[in-house]
Amino acid sequence: MNALAEIRTRFADALVSLVDDPTELLGMIRPAKDATFGDYQANLAMPLGKKLGKPPRDMATEIVEKLAVDGLCSNVDVAGPGFINLKLDDEWLKGSLSAALVDERLGVSKVADPKTYVVDFSSPNVAKPMHVGHIRSTVIGDAISKILSFAGHKVITDNHVGDWGTQFGMIIYGYKHFLDAAAYEKDPVTELGRLYKFVRQLVDYHAAKGKVDDVADKIIELSGQVAALKEKQAAATEKAETKKIKKELSAVTKRLDSQKETGDGLKAKIDAIESNPDLIGIANAHPEIGQQVLLETAKLHEGDKENKELWTEFLPYCWEDMRKIYRRLNIEHDHELGESFYHDMLGDVVSDFEAKGFARTSDGAVCVFMDDYETPMIIRKKDGAFLYSTTDLATIKYRVDHFGADAALCVVDHRQHEHFDKLFDAARLWGYKDIELTHVSFGTVLGDDGKPFKTRSGDTVGLESLLDEAESRALAIAVEQNPDLSEEQQKHIATTVGIGALKYADLSQNRGSDYKFSYDKMLATRGNTATYLQFSYARVQGIIRKTGADMAKVRANPVPFEFATDIERELAVKLARFGETIDEVLVEYKPNLLCGYLFDLTQVFFQFLEKCSVKDAETESLKQSRLQFCDLMSRTVERGLGLLGIGVIEQM
Repeated sequence: MNALAEIRTRFADALVSLVDDPTELLGMIRPAKDATFGDYQANLAMPLGKKLGKPPRDMATEIVEKLAVDGLCSNVDVAGPGFINLKLDDEWLKGSLSAALVDERLGVSKVADPKTYVVDFSSPNVAKPMHVGHIRSTVIGDAISKILSFAGHKVITDNHVGDWGTQFGMIIYGYKHFLDAAAYEKDPVTELGRLYKFVRQLVDYHAAKGKVDDVADKIIELSGQVAALKEKQAAATEKAETKKIKKELSAVTKRLDSQKETGDGLKAKIDAIESNPDLIGIANAHPEIGQQVLLETAKLHEGDKENKELWTEFLPYCWEDMRKIYRRLNIEHDHELGESFYHDMLGDVVSDFEAKGFARTSDGAVCVFMDDYETPMIIRKKDGAFLYSTTDLATIKYRVDHFGADAALCVVDHRQHEHFDKLFDAARLWGYKDIELTHVSFGTVLGDDGKPFKTRSGDTVGLESLLDEAESRALAIAVEQNPDLSEEQQKHIATTVGIGALKYADLSQNRGSDYKFSYDKMLATRGNTATYLQFSYARVQGIIRKTGADMAKVRANPVPFEFATDIERELAVKLARFGETIDEVLVEYKPNLLCGYLFDLTQVFFQFLEKCSVKDAETESLKQSRLQFCDLMSRTVERGLGLLGIGVIEQM
């Protein structure tokens, strides 16, 4: 039941004598923005007419004459300068709904050519607690995986965790020098987290001390440039010169503001230590802590017995802390192949690049030089240490060789785009040209101040506390609105609504954009929220209960759908677009398109309820038709939310 796909197929047949490859043109056939013009609109006559030297309207007319849409569209007309408007045939539409009614997949066909996808998402450092920054990768990757699987692809999910890097060098150093043995025995995870944060604070302090003077000098230099440009701007007389100076002043001011922000951050790290007599004493006693952490990390990688034993002891505690979060989110991975899994493969990666002439030594480091980049990608440092890029190349090789991947998606924040651009180009240079390699990037979660979301004290918000707060707020609402339900039922509602709201607040955003986090907005029962959609599902169940209908029997003995009102046809068109929405999501891996569809569908459905009585319909057949609409609506919302990793509730 994919009208758009079928319409595009018919257009492809009509265009075969006009153009060699119609793919780009077919993408210009879209759902109509204004239903008064039809259900779909094709805007391809203008570019095609320009290419063939024909007036757009004449081109549109010629296309329509070649177009065979009998039984699919009841009306096709040319409007304006060459828009082709199409209205679906009512009988085709009713038939599609009837097929969806009795299909557990709601009429959505699986892809004809399934592929094997490896989706790499979440990927936290296991040595430290998960924080708000991990929510985006985790829920976006999970949703994409579910949607790909529903579409018919083979999906392998992998949590490529950081379980081998410098963070473990910090914990090992902390364990050897600052361990609270009683605290560790009582709660290993909390104590390991404390050690990591404490050592990191000391490392950052010494690093900040080494940078703060240079940043201060840069601020003075840029301040001088700003002052000079302002004087120059005031003296300028020509418009073109003024515009040029204004542009330059804006760029320099941004650099100055950035340096000031960096300087403030460095000073805050220094003040946090130097304002505390105990901390400054410890910091002075460990002046080389940064280098010592790197040495502990190197010893671990080299197989040092003590460090390897400590790492083996720490890892299960760290994993359990993470898995506790995943259980609350109801998210699982097929594999959890961290950096340590690939460590023994890294030497072969470097050797193969060198043997094939794709890498050479520069200043003692082994580098991959590529034409499109000013700097090379280092795959082995001068001291023999490997880098993330080396591990990631080994990961790509393993996913192709072991999993048979046709596509590998890495759901990682946008700040890593340069790394992935280089990585994927290096992989293609290495011979991996037939696999789709995609960086599914995303923006930052912001607070009300427009800056990265932090606690009031300025710390990163822990993911566990975020989940606690979402559930707590949802529970307060559940208790207030459902005082007669049992405590167990109220808690179930709170978990489903609270976690669902948190996921949907993220997924409903264009993943490439930053967004402001708000508990109040995400739990609102109006607007584009999970709570609103869950409420719509529960309301449908309430309507069905009031009619006393057995929906299993209704589906087993369906009646033809009826369009007694315009809103019923509008709802039918919206329901019929579920399959094409799934296709649209997977073009650029954007779950927000599914969120938008479900929200639009729900709005149309509530208009249907306002105008059409289900229980008191004029005829029995119309009553059953409207019950069938309710059933399809609720199942579409349930399926759609399920693909986003969000549950529904029978009663709210």
